[in-house]
Amino acid sequence: MRRLLHLGIRWQRRFTWTAVIALLLLALAWTFLPKPELYPESITWSRMVRDRHGTLLQVSPALDGRYRLRTPLAEIQPALIRATLQKEDRYFRSHPGVNPFAVARAAWGKVTGDDAGGASTLTMQVARLRWQMETRGAGGKLLQMFRALQLERHYSKDQILEAYLNLAPYGGNVEGAGAAALLWCGRPASDLTEREAFALSVIPQSPATRHPGKENDRPRIAAAQARLIASLDAEDPLRRDPLSASFTLIPRSDPPHEAPHFCRRMMITDSRATIDTSLDLRYQRSLERGIRASLERSAEIGINNACALLIHAPSREVLAYVGSGDYHDRSISGMVDGLRAKRSPGSALKPFVYGLALEQGIIHPRSLLVDGPMTFGDYNPENFEREFMGPLNAREALLRSRNIPAVDLARRLSGDGLYGLMKRGGVKFDHPSSYYGLSLTLGGAGVTPLELAALYAALADDGRYRPLGFGGKSKDEAGPVLLDPASRYLVLEMLRGGSDLGAEYGFTSRSPGVSWKTGTSHGFRDAWAAGIQGDYVLLVWMGNFSGRGNNALVARKCAAPLLFDLFARLDLPDKPRPVPPGVVSAEICPQSGCLSGPHCPHHRTSHFISGISPIRVCELHREILVDGTSGLRVAHDDGRPGLRREVCEFWPPDLLALFRKAGVPRREPPPPENGVATVEGQDPGSAPEIISPLAGRIYLAGDENESIALQAKPAAGVAQLYWFCDDAFLGSSPPSGDLTWQPATGRRTLRVVDDHGRGSAVSITVRSR
Repeated sequence: MRRLLHLGIRWQRRFTWTAVIALLLLALAWTFLPKPELYPESITWSRMVRDRHGTLLQVSPALDGRYRLRTPLAEIQPALIRATLQKEDRYFRSHPGVNPFAVARAAWGKVTGDDAGGASTLTMQVARLRWQMETRGAGGKLLQMFRALQLERHYSKDQILEAYLNLAPYGGNVEGAGAAALLWCGRPASDLTEREAFALSVIPQSPATRHPGKENDRPRIAAAQARLIASLDAEDPLRRDPLSASFTLIPRSDPPHEAPHFCRRMMITDSRATIDTSLDLRYQRSLERGIRASLERSAEIGINNACALLIHAPSREVLAYVGSGDYHDRSISGMVDGLRAKRSPGSALKPFVYGLALEQGIIHPRSLLVDGPMTFGDYNPENFEREFMGPLNAREALLRSRNIPAVDLARRLSGDGLYGLMKRGGVKFDHPSSYYGLSLTLGGAGVTPLELAALYAALADDGRYRPLGFGGKSKDEAGPVLLDPASRYLVLEMLRGGSDLGAEYGFTSRSPGVSWKTGTSHGFRDAWAAGIQGDYVLLVWMGNFSGRGNNALVARKCAAPLLFDLFARLDLPDKPRPVPPGVVSAEICPQSGCLSGPHCPHHRTSHFISGISPIRVCELHREILVDGTSGLRVAHDDGRPGLRREVCEFWPPDLLALFRKAGVPRREPPPPENGVATVEGQDPGSAPEIISPLAGRIYLAGDENESIALQAKPAAGVAQLYWFCDDAFLGSSPPSGDLTWQPATGRRTLRVVDDHGRGSAVSITVRSR
């Protein structure tokens, strides 16, 4: 008994001196020490990427490999705060950072050998975590108390509590309630259920033995949770939830890793800790599932990769971003972001050539274009199938992606043409316009899918270039105008549908309101498809990141069906496209593309740009007199018996030659009576149109081997064309052929005269190289 009394007196003295020292530390900390930082100076935080609805896409570890999200106290479930205080420091709101009663209780426990609990307050734990202290010895414990008092001097209780909930260990490499809620419960800390909050609150007391990801540790968490609930029930009998005590915390899955290419891009370009983006996870998953299913089907033919991009055109916001077929598949370089790689777009740029041609009054949607052999200086383009279809209307030429009509239109454009439009539209070129020439129309310059999608977004919206938006609301920057409203409307109408072109376009019947275009690069390395439905633009690329060619990479057969399959999966809202001012409609002859004449057998409605589109009355179908006995064409009604009237097609000779080459028979008018050709019943007087060289252009001549092809488009019934340069005769050519001319430098006037005496002229300038 005497020994116990002696020990008690000795420990009483020690406690007295401890209390005195604590009071001195309190006075010193309260008076002299400056305000410290609440968090370690070297601390880094995890970064979080969320979609437009707040759904977590990805959370990255901090630089030290730990998951740690800075979460405001107001965004933490109150049940977690209440349970944490109950478990760690129920007198947190009333002590000055050090709880003297807890210190006395701990000291008495040391004397008697009875573990009565620790003396650390929540503030002291923050101090230990803040300064990364070793607090097992008496000196470390005193320094911890000192730092706790210092924190209490300069910070509010809520600030200290928030710091604890952001620094406390929650098992494994997870620190802080924000990261624990996301990784262990799959939801933000503000959305935790009460049972999840209780389960999380007991982990920091022993994080090494209460790891939610380890199955053997879960019973320990459950037992600690049950003890916590019992203590809460004892204090508040009305707060009873019988399910809570039996709840086991089981993490739902690994940390989210949605839209990996998109999230990596955002973390590189945006320095915020929490990045709210424009992406819609629902659309993202739909595209990923569709691409995965398509690649599974195409694997046997060697197509193993694809990318896709979905954009809301009015806002330019990116709604879905799939950079490869499978991010985790190393065999296809899945981690590479294919949406940022420059590749040849093939024919995917043709809509913009047609748009410029419509805007400049070169064509209208049903203008008759020529798909036949053409030479453009040293450039000799061919169609994809290396065949020609002959004359066809502009819409069909665009939907069927015929190369020759598109290149010919690009040649006839004024101003800076397609190159200028693309440059204003944000495309970054490596060379000047002269480097690409007319090959730009067929994909002669590489573009990224992001650049091409921005061009199509302008086509679908207001015709202006604006950069794509990734992080929430994009900036409404009024960029340069690429196309006017009328030409954009007509191009989109020309691109819409396609099931009327044949069975090979049957996939368009799933979404007949989609305006779409494909592109296949030279060497079958890239297959593209771009589509517009209402306010949405969807871009698809298929191929192999290695750049290896594959004959199966024909966009119409692989990328276009995938495009329409993805549209069906997305189920996007559609809306009618309003007709802009200046666009008018009229009845036309579907064969000639001109306004319907009195003898046209067929009619259809088409749109034009008032005052811009080149349009005249059809002169293809004409009524003639035919002798019933001889079957020959008669010039005048001379009253002979057996005369009858017939409607015949009077095609220009160059187009008739193209029809024959394309294997498309056309019934020609009967030959004239007595073998004498007259103008009666033929062309009423139109002169041949010079199509090469172009008026007002500058041509470069180097040596005697360089020449210019002289070409003209004559009227029906013409058998020969005669060419002159400044009144000097150059030679003659058949109506469907050309004449080679080696020009001299200077200003030159070229004239062509047909065998009916009708002529036209153009002026050009020839300069030496």
